Amino acid sequence: MAAVAGAIAARVGQGLESLSDEIIVENGGDIYLKVASPATVALFAGQSPLSQRVGLKIDPELSPLGVCTSSGTVGHSLSFGRADAACILAPSAALADAVASGLGNRVQNAADIAAALKWAAQVPEILGAVVIVGDKLGAWGRVELVPLAG
Repeated sequence: MAAVAGAIAARVGQGLESLSDEIIVENGGDIYLKVASPATVALFAGQSPLSQRVGLKIDPELSPLGVCTSSGTVGHSLSFGRADAACILAPSAALADAVASGLGNRVQNAADIAAALKWAAQVPEILGAVVIVGDKLGAWGRVELVPLAG
């Protein structure tokens, strides 16, 4: 069930591909993205001071791409972790959604960020990961962080 929102976003996005070269479908923090030029995705991390202050620059060569975020502090979904944002980039939005949930479940506090990112790095096909807990951020893989005006 951790992959449902990402799978739906991907299915809708794939259904629209014949209509446009650029498609962005967002479903509750889970995004299917097909872009022809660089795009920036803002990271929403609830009450974290980094929320909407950091973005991911998306290289069009990575698309189509799933950019999915899970949280233990934002939203109504069940999480066993306390990450403000656990974000995954993968060619499959369903995979990104499921792994984002698993990543977030592994984070109780900032001390868990490195081990959680190491876990995500072992999952085949994952391109990158970002975790935000409070004022701490960790990233791994093909992730280009950019500051956003706040």
